[in-house]
Amino acid sequence: MRCDTLEVTAGSSWMGKKCCNFLITGQALCEPGAFASLMFHSDGQSGYEVIFHNGPIDGTLKTGSLSAVRNLYRSLAADGEWADFEIAVRGKNIAVKINGVDVVCYTEPSSPYRSAEFANRLLGDGKLYLKGIEGKTFFRNMMLAPLPEDARNENDTLPAIDEQNDAVIRLQQQFFPVIDYHVHLKGDLTKEMAHAMSMNYGINYGVAPNAGEGGVGRMLANDEEVYDYFKEVKPLPFLCGVQGEGRRWSTQFSPEALGIFDYLFTDAMTIVDHKRRIARIYRPEEVQLDGLTPQQYMDVIVDQTVKILENEPADIYANATYIPDDWLADYDNYWTPERMDKVLDVLVKHDIAVEISARYKIPNETFIRKAKARGLKFTFGTNNVDSRFGRLEYCTEMVKKCGLTVEDMWFPIMSHRSQREVVDYNGFLTPNAPLPIALFSKAN
Repeated sequence: MRCDTLEVTAGSSWMGKKCCNFLITGQALCEPGAFASLMFHSDGQSGYEVIFHNGPIDGTLKTGSLSAVRNLYRSLAADGEWADFEIAVRGKNIAVKINGVDVVCYTEPSSPYRSAEFANRLLGDGKLYLKGIEGKTFFRNMMLAPLPEDARNENDTLPAIDEQNDAVIRLQQQFFPVIDYHVHLKGDLTKEMAHAMSMNYGINYGVAPNAGEGGVGRMLANDEEVYDYFKEVKPLPFLCGVQGEGRRWSTQFSPEALGIFDYLFTDAMTIVDHKRRIARIYRPEEVQLDGLTPQQYMDVIVDQTVKILENEPADIYANATYIPDDWLADYDNYWTPERMDKVLDVLVKHDIAVEISARYKIPNETFIRKAKARGLKFTFGTNNVDSRFGRLEYCTEMVKKCGLTVEDMWFPIMSHRSQREVVDYNGFLTPNAPLPIALFSKAN
């Protein structure tokens, strides 16, 4: 079956053929602000729904989303341009492609979780429906091919998720954005593995390299490498970020080069310590107290955190409130209310989002509640070292405990980094630049 060009406007609908297993291909063009959907196994209300909606990353569902089950927040299509799409149902598997890229590969489990609102969002019996929601969306060259009863998606190889015990599917059905902004392609994690894991878990990944010096894994060193990396990741179904690494990154790259990414983030895991040494506090040998007590060194960490957030153009404070690993058991004694307030003051001043870290299980509930009360926004982040990382368990726990809502979450459209000036605040461009820890040790 083939269909000529259709114009779908708000409130209009078009009904197609009834089929069980099928492959439908075509092209869609959304005018700016347009929002439409294609429903299948449907009577116009029940069944599954694929979204067509582009625009910036602002928290609304984007083209290719399997609504309420696999919500996507970055579109691989652009308004005003024809985009290829493909939707296939093979048994219990639903696959969606946009411009030739897989964006959904979802297998309905034997015991799916559905809230009362979406109790009928299941595979079953019904027809195809195109529905206009806002503005105008055009569809052309649509072709529908029935598939045999035993059709299977050979790419559906990952284990099924136990939805009855999965927090992510519950957030999906609340349209709460499940985005891990802090995924690194390092260790054994390739972009292909990250792609498959993201679709299987139902978590949008923000994939980011380190830009600067001193970190672990791929490290971008100059504008040319930044542009080359962006060309690699732009066609992939990830949000595209950069992590500023070390303390000179904000002067090492041009704002124009960094500005092509969806977001920037940094942390205070590397500081300039009390003797003007570069200290990576996640490495015990670089935490040199030199006569200071741990509490005094903690004041150095806090002061450096404030200085970093005051002067570096980051959208997100990652690994927020990190302290050396062997101090974490005594976290509450180090992160006093006064120290928290110092950091919160500068976050509010520059409207910087707070990352809730799944890996380190920080910040604690107290800090998150304080940040929420002061109107700050949040992101989720893993900061993985390889492919063996979870599904944002600590983050989803904090959503529940701290009463976080969609309104508390940050999106790239909220970025203010273009308004931040480049500041050589540590004097890296002068002869008195801080010494790397190894060089300082040799000098003494």
